[in-house]
Amino acid sequence: MKYAFGPFELDALSRRLERQGEPVAVPDRHIDILLLLVSRAGQVISKDALVEAAWKGVAVTDNSLEQAISNLRRILGQIPATPAYIETLARRGYRFGAPVTRTSRRHSAESLDALLAPHQAFLEGRAALESFDRNAVAHACGVFEEIIRSAPDYAPAHLGFANALALRFESTRADRPDRSALATAVHHATEACRLDPSSGEAWAALGFISHQARDAERAVAAARRATALEGDNWRHHLRLAYVSWGEERLRAAHRALKLLPGLALAHWLAATVHIARQAFAEAEQELIAGAEAQDRQDQGGRFTAVGLHLTLGLVRLAAADAASAIDQFNRELASAGSAHIYAREACANASCAVGALQLRDGSTGGAGAAFDRALGLVPGHIVAMAARIAIAGDAGALTRMVLDARTAELVESGAAIEAALATATFEALSGRHAAAARLVHDTLSRTPPGNGGWSVPVDPLLDAAAHPGPWGPVLAILRNRAA
Repeated sequence: MKYAFGPFELDALSRRLERQGEPVAVPDRHIDILLLLVSRAGQVISKDALVEAAWKGVAVTDNSLEQAISNLRRILGQIPATPAYIETLARRGYRFGAPVTRTSRRHSAESLDALLAPHQAFLEGRAALESFDRNAVAHACGVFEEIIRSAPDYAPAHLGFANALALRFESTRADRPDRSALATAVHHATEACRLDPSSGEAWAALGFISHQARDAERAVAAARRATALEGDNWRHHLRLAYVSWGEERLRAAHRALKLLPGLALAHWLAATVHIARQAFAEAEQELIAGAEAQDRQDQGGRFTAVGLHLTLGLVRLAAADAASAIDQFNRELASAGSAHIYAREACANASCAVGALQLRDGSTGGAGAAFDRALGLVPGHIVAMAARIAIAGDAGALTRMVLDARTAELVESGAAIEAALATATFEALSGRHAAAARLVHDTLSRTPPGNGGWSVPVDPLLDAAAHPGPWGPVLAILRNRAA
C-alpha cells in the first residue's frame, strides 16, 4: 500500500517517505509511527498502540513517543488552510487529520528482493561482528559500506559500519592502532544517532566509540541514553559498563549479567573495578565465574571473550600462588591461534606475565624468550618492548631510543597512562622502583578520573606489592578512583 497526503507519498513496503518525488530521511521507529497513523487516518490511535508499533515491547517513557511525534511534525511541516497532519487529543492519543489517498501495487520478485537486500545484508554483517572474528570484521566492513552506498539514509547501516570500524580499531590497538578507522567510526555512529535518535543501539555504539576516542563524558552520556531508551537490552548495559568506571561499572555489569547470565565479558569488567580497589577476593570470585563462562563458549560463537584466565592468573600471582597462576596463563596462551580480535593482545599479556615469573626465578633467558613471544604476537607491544630492553640493555635489537619513540607516539594519541606504565616497567625492571612509581603517580594526577592503570595492583612486572613505600600513593589513587 502507498499513501499520498499533501506533497508526500509514503510507501509501506519500502518504508520510504518522499516529498514531491524526493526522499525524506525518517528514523525507522518514526516510520512505524507514521505508517500506523496514516493507515488509520481520521482515527484516534492510543499512545500505547503507537509505542508498541515503534518499540515492539521495549520499555520506553512517554517522552520517547512525544519526541518522535515532534520530529515527525517537524519533518512534515504544515500546509496552511489544511487540517494538521498529526493532531493531539488530550488523554486519548493522536490522530492523522489530513486527507489520505490509498493506492496499492504489485511488485515483481526481483523488486521485492531489491527491497529486502539492505536488511538481509545488515543481518549478515551484524552476525559477522558478533563473532568478534578478525576476518569476519573485515568482511562486515565491506557489507555495511555497500549498504550505505545503496541506502544512505538507512540508520542501521551507519550503525553497523561504525561498529565494524570500531572493532577493526580494537584489533590493532595493542600494536599500531588504526586511528583512521576510529575517526570514520565516530562519524558513522553520530550519523546513525542523527537518522534515528530513538535507537538505543545507535547511542550505545556512539558511547563505545567515543570511549575509544577518549571522549569520556560523551561516552558515558551516550551509553546512559541507550539504557534509558531500551532498559531491557543487555548489550546497552554491557556498553555502559565498558565506558564507565567504579560503582557505575559494577552496577551496569551486574545488570547485563542479570539479563544474560554467563556473559564472560561482564564478569571481567566487574573484576577490573575490584582489582583497582585491591579487593582481590571479590575480583577472584568474578573471574572464576567469567573463566568458566569463557570455557563454555562455542568456538566462533557470538559475543565470545578472552582474557579471563589471564586476569585470574594475575590475581592468583598477587596472592603468591605461582603454580595456579602459571596454569591460568598457559590456559590463556592456548588460544594463541584464535582469530578473536582480542586474542593476540591477551596472549601477549600472558607471555609477559610468564616472563615476569621467569625473572623471579632468576631465568633471564627464559624471560627474554617470553617477551620475544609477546612481541611475535603483537610486534608493537609496548610493555613487552620495555621489558625486553630492560633485561638486554643496548645489546639487543631494541634500544631505549626505540622505547622512547614508541611512548611518545602513545602520549600524542592521548594514551599517556599506557605510555607511563611502559616506561615504569623499564624503570622497575632496572631496579628503580621509586622512579617507576613516581612516574605513574604524576601521570595519574594529571589525567581525568577513569579506569587507567587499573591493573597496577596485580602487574607482576611492576611488582607494587613488594615495594609498598613508593607504590603506596599510586595504589591509594587507584582505590579512590574506583570507589
